[in-house]
Amino acid sequence: MCTTQKLKVDTVGSFLRPEKLRNARTKFENNEISKEELEKIENEEIKNIVEKQIEVGLEAVTDGEFRQSYWHLDFFWGFNGVEHNLMERGYLFHGEETRNDSARLTGKVSFSENHPHLKAFSFLKSITDGKVQARQSIPAPAQFYAELVRESNEEKVNQFYPNREDLFTDISKAYRDTILKLYELGCRDIKIDDCTWGMLCDQNFWKNMAGDNYDPQELQDIYLKLNNEALKDLPEDLRVSTHVCRGNYHSTWATSGGYEPVASTLFAKENVGNFYLEFDDDRSGNFEPLRHVPANKNVVLGLVTSKSATLENKESIIERIKEASQYIPLEQLSLSPQCGFASTEEGNILTEEDQWKKIRLIQEIAKEVWS
Repeated sequence: MCTTQKLKVDTVGSFLRPEKLRNARTKFENNEISKEELEKIENEEIKNIVEKQIEVGLEAVTDGEFRQSYWHLDFFWGFNGVEHNLMERGYLFHGEETRNDSARLTGKVSFSENHPHLKAFSFLKSITDGKVQARQSIPAPAQFYAELVRESNEEKVNQFYPNREDLFTDISKAYRDTILKLYELGCRDIKIDDCTWGMLCDQNFWKNMAGDNYDPQELQDIYLKLNNEALKDLPEDLRVSTHVCRGNYHSTWATSGGYEPVASTLFAKENVGNFYLEFDDDRSGNFEPLRHVPANKNVVLGLVTSKSATLENKESIIERIKEASQYIPLEQLSLSPQCGFASTEEGNILTEEDQWKKIRLIQEIAKEVWS
């Protein structure tokens, strides 16, 4: 089992893009500045966001995902055998449609020494070393598979992988090779972001995605195998966690439902030490599924929403933590926003100051609950 280091105050990792960075990306897309000029501005803004995270007392920090357009697709595009393509439509969220970018196969999937996340982490490590833990967030292997078989993308899967087991093997190996390379570069904290389990909690969502004849348990078995094979036999001092998401795009969401349909598989069997779980509204269900979390694993309660500027009531959050502790001991719990503040570069509908107010509130609550 990889380390289950307990961080009582935490975040999911993405932050609102500063105006200077957004302007620079627009200029780069319009060929008004070079890649080197964009990278210089990215470096400056990442230094700023790291210092801000340290200032508010976070023990594990990220680069805010400032070099990425998406929390997931940019990572997929970095593998050998994968290309950036456009679908007929984007993802359908609650009241909004995303951009239509996607990832599909051009050949067999494998690890790339030139994966951009490797260089990005090396920079983050260089500016955090000796100060604070540098965390790398990546989308889950299961999420990658779900994207590859999404709608017309599956035609390419059928072309290169007529045997699905070969695809599962290659995905897990590409991920494990990437994680081990990140470890070699000094990474000791990996977070796997994953919407697939959240999708399986929503029967109506999957009925629309897969039709009436899909087998939810078969999908759970596939997702678990993909993730666990990628995470097997990792170094003992590598903190491995997963964030189970229900969609986070411009303050909208994709799926609903409590964790009960997946709890006995995900919580009991996935090879991670820490679960970041969304519990910020009624769509998330109750805390009862937490009874499936083993005693050697921790849960980060996402009780503070990243989707709006409204600041939660401190006493209400403390009461909810107490409620959760009826199903899992308090010492196995900690607190964070329910998701990132900007899973895509659009960001959620709140200000940069709003996001820091949320984190300061979490700090205040944690001192009172776990003093």
